[in-house]
Amino acid sequence: MRILRTSALALCLAGPVAAQSLPSVPIPKIASSDRPNSEHAFAGVEIHERPAPVPIVLEVSPRGSDAGDGSAARPFASLARAQAAVRAINTTNAVTVRLADGVYRLDAPLRFSRADGGQNGFVVRWEAAKGARPVISGGTRIEGWKRADVQRDIWVADIPRGADPRQLWVNDRLAHRAAVEAPRRAFAFHNWGIEIVDPAWRFLADLPDQTRLEVENTGFFTDRRARVESIRGNRIVLAQPGWRNNIIGYDTFARPVSGERAHFFIHNALAFVRDEGDWWADPAKGKLYYKPRAGEALSASQVIMPRLEALVSIAGAAGQPVQDLQFSGVAFQHTSWLGPSSAEGYASQQSGAYLAGEVANYPSDPIRDCSWGCWAFEARRNHWRQQPAAVQVAAATRILFEDAEFAHLGQIGLGVGNDVSANLSGVGLETRSIEVVRSRFSDLAGGAILVGGITADAHHPSRPEQAVRDIVIRDNVITKVSQVYREQAAILVTYASASLILRNDVSETPYDGIDVGWGWGLNDPGGNTAYMSLKRGYYDQPGNRVYDTPTILRDTVIFGNRVHGVKRWFPDGGAIYHLSADPGALIAENHVYDVPGGIGVYLDEGSRYITVRDNVFDGLGLWVNLNAMDDARPRRITTDNVARGNWHNAGKANGSWSDYVNNRLVDNVTVEGTAWPEGARGVIARAGPAPPR
Repeated sequence: MRILRTSALALCLAGPVAAQSLPSVPIPKIASSDRPNSEHAFAGVEIHERPAPVPIVLEVSPRGSDAGDGSAARPFASLARAQAAVRAINTTNAVTVRLADGVYRLDAPLRFSRADGGQNGFVVRWEAAKGARPVISGGTRIEGWKRADVQRDIWVADIPRGADPRQLWVNDRLAHRAAVEAPRRAFAFHNWGIEIVDPAWRFLADLPDQTRLEVENTGFFTDRRARVESIRGNRIVLAQPGWRNNIIGYDTFARPVSGERAHFFIHNALAFVRDEGDWWADPAKGKLYYKPRAGEALSASQVIMPRLEALVSIAGAAGQPVQDLQFSGVAFQHTSWLGPSSAEGYASQQSGAYLAGEVANYPSDPIRDCSWGCWAFEARRNHWRQQPAAVQVAAATRILFEDAEFAHLGQIGLGVGNDVSANLSGVGLETRSIEVVRSRFSDLAGGAILVGGITADAHHPSRPEQAVRDIVIRDNVITKVSQVYREQAAILVTYASASLILRNDVSETPYDGIDVGWGWGLNDPGGNTAYMSLKRGYYDQPGNRVYDTPTILRDTVIFGNRVHGVKRWFPDGGAIYHLSADPGALIAENHVYDVPGGIGVYLDEGSRYITVRDNVFDGLGLWVNLNAMDDARPRRITTDNVARGNWHNAGKANGSWSDYVNNRLVDNVTVEGTAWPEGARGVIARAGPAPPR
């Protein structure tokens, strides 16, 4: 086989990397006389030759037996048995684990350590058998439905006592956990909790099982949740520290930026099962209640209740990554992250990051003094947590997901190089050369893909190998994600080097389509002067510093994507959104449409050194927005960007485009209606996933 040593961008723009080209072992150089003819050679690229290793194939089938030998005649039954067999032979052989059609239900998350990857330059590959669609599931099927309430058409089935999931899937569609939306004016918000000021809502005090009730608020860019402790009379007391954390910072529960336009919900009571598709679980009695959608006969329906909080963990140890591991044609389904059910709630900050734990020096009047930042809040910024993904990759090198499916998951689908707090393995970050190609993400409670961490080690690694780099997200279809945690972007890359986000189709999301960057410029050289004020005081807090070295965020490429039908819930953000300095960043040849009144590309605080070129923006409120302002005073925090040669038929360029901040608009073209010129038509035609080869 031929191994081409060249840049990641060149490889990805040229097409798929050969499955067996992942090992990087010393190979003798080919003499010049043995090189291919010039018409087949690549300038500046070394070409090496090695025969492709013939893998040992292990067969697995739900109809097999773990007493088998893994042959086609006697396949294993469980993934755990196949995993043990791989470990016995992967030091001397390439191994393919071939999964037959069917569902592989897990009793615990499947953990891949360094011992499970390829050893000594070999590759371990888990793949679907030809024509098969194997599903790795963390759920269990619920059967035996009986009608519990004839008048309301509510049905009930038995579940294990103690089971208390946050999600339920019926016929491969996310069902709605019972909730009601209430007007914010019916309530008043206090440090201790929520006061009921409209007598019409005092019935809440009569509801049973009050400690399982939740309140939710979606504001300008956050989706916050807090658990109820008790309701007595007109007082809704919320569990701590979740409530305390939800009323400080920005876009808070009590003072959302969008004011009365914010949405307020009360969740999780049998009394709220009113509409088709609503459900509620009673863990104490082991009962699940559901109101069927029109045409759903529960006797013939597939109802799946998730039992696991995460499905797969792929991680080595610090300095010893798992490597050369591939997954092809495999589906990952059915999880339910239970974090928000705890006293922590979900103090959402932005796109899957949340505040947890006790905040020191908590303000005496947080709603008054800390609804637009304060010292106590700023001290915790580098300690926010990330939502754990269903499939987690950390301390890993050369991992491939191709033709995979991530569906029906109760959180972010795939996490790559996230912080320690978001990984079952107890290690985080330290991830490079990960490819996610030709895969589908749909029907997710959270976002599709989260790359990178948000702690100090994420942006300024204390060990060089901690850096997340060379991540490829290519030719994927992402739709109907972030259905529960609506503030999460479909794709988010926080801190990583040389990430390539190429030719994906992203649609039907409540928040942003593609987000890159983190930190609001706080961790870039010189910091963000807007956070040096007495009110925010970020740099006055222990552990927060003004760096004189750059973060690892650089050379991001967002190229050839089709982004549409996003921004369905929140006014803030953009179809493509960027934060902080990103030297060498390129946002090019993307087609953004069907985002009425929204923003095409948003360069938010600290975005620097970004080129936005040759994109097509159709029917937007702003085709590009640049935030270099604070309190109406110009600050040099979002600088050195250029938007060149873009086509747009609506909206305008907004923000600080001027020589003062070296932000330039060059040769952009306003188009009437759909009279796109030839160049724009070419971008539209090429955007989105490339046809399979």
